[in-house]
Amino acid sequence: MRLVIARCSVDYVGRLKAHLPLATRLLLVKADGSVLVHSDGGSYKPLNWISPPATLRVTSPEETEVEEGVVEQWTVQSAKTDDRLIINIYEHLHDTSHELGTDPGLIKDGVEADLQRLLAEQIELLGSGYSLIRREYFTAIGPVDILARDAKGATVAIELKRRGDIDGVEQLTRYLELLNRDPLLAPVRGIFAAQQIKPQAKVLANDRGIDCVTLDYDAMRGVDDSESRLF
Repeated sequence: MRLVIARCSVDYVGRLKAHLPLATRLLLVKADGSVLVHSDGGSYKPLNWISPPATLRVTSPEETEVEEGVVEQWTVQSAKTDDRLIINIYEHLHDTSHELGTDPGLIKDGVEADLQRLLAEQIELLGSGYSLIRREYFTAIGPVDILARDAKGATVAIELKRRGDIDGVEQLTRYLELLNRDPLLAPVRGIFAAQQIKPQAKVLANDRGIDCVTLDYDAMRGVDDSESRLF
């Protein structure tokens, strides 16, 4: 990755046009061909960029017609479209390159797969006498996260989300309609389980006879955060 801090102006030319007037900015040139223009604000989002694949051509004032004061012009051309980024550099303040190597990727903690595994191992959190039938119970419209039996032997379909909203309740409703057509499983009731459940989702679930369960992910994985709590 190449990091360049420079006084520059930037023009985006293509499906739309955009102009960044002269200012000091950070230019990121990545190994995948992308070029991103950042300011010292605006959070993580670049002011402008060209996505890969792209090519970068650097020219001097002697090679191309540029405004007075420009010491270098970058033309970043997208390989897929006619879009291009034209960066006129007036002054280089910093220029360095680093070999980052292959990134292993983001490893997420607390995703739905983790919740599914932990709840399957601790199915009693849903109530005394619950037993697991299986995880990822496949149906014609997709897999039900967990299929279980309650203390009375009735079949229960559980849909898991990190943040439960109306769409999750609708998804579980479709599963229940399909599962209840199977005489070997029916009657099947539903439980909508999540770390957080929006009020609108609770109202809809209650209207459809679906129970809601809020899961404490840290407690399920055995993390005691009592020391970090004020009360």
